[in-house]
Amino acid sequence: MLYPVYVEMGDETHAHSMVIPDFPGCFSAADEWERIPAMVQEAVEVWIEGEDVALPQATALEVLASRPDYQYGGVWMLVDVDVSRLRPARIKRINITLPEDVLQRIDTYAGAHHMTRSGFLAKAAESAIRAG
Repeated sequence: MLYPVYVEMGDETHAHSMVIPDFPGCFSAADEWERIPAMVQEAVEVWIEGEDVALPQATALEVLASRPDYQYGGVWMLVDVDVSRLRPARIKRINITLPEDVLQRIDTYAGAHHMTRSGFLAKAAESAIRAG
């Protein structure tokens, strides 16, 4: 899910600091721009760990950008937070039947992408459901 992140740019001696407004009190920092998405993901995972709260919906950027808290010359980014990693789902073992060649292609793909067969099938199913 795409969440808005407010980034105050760092310099040679300071990291870029980030605030994730939809998760109150959730913030992080990164030395390089490329690390921002990973650091946001980690911050949100830590924020929600052990909490019994519903995941917040993402606030529209135009709503956040008008708030005085975010008028310090920072920039907005939309970061894709993997919400499937935020709540450990209850695992259920199932038995399925697939053609052997399909199973072989699944295993080859999953292995090449450092995934398990189950992880690949779950991700493919979620993607198909979202696509509608």
